[in-house]
Amino acid sequence: MHIVEFCVSNMHHGTDRVMKKLEELPHIEVIEYGCLGNCGECFLSPYALVNGESVVAETADELYDLVLAEIASQETNKSALDKLLDDL
Repeated sequence: MHIVEFCVSNMHHGTDRVMKKLEELPHIEVIEYGCLGNCGECFLSPYALVNGESVVAETADELYDLVLAEIASQETNKSALDKLLDDL
């Protein structure tokens, strides 16, 4: 399960649409907060936290794609680390 966190103050960038699309995916838990403490990013661009990692985009549509890419990257890295640990 992957956790994607959104700031309610960032919704003016269209991240509410991204949040709704991600909620439809079974392997993602979406959480909405009043504030994530990233006020600079929040004011300037659509962003989300993916398993604690900040993902920033120029548009909400790009954010959706970048969130999915970050999840795929994290899964790849976890698999590689798991394989390495198994080999020890």
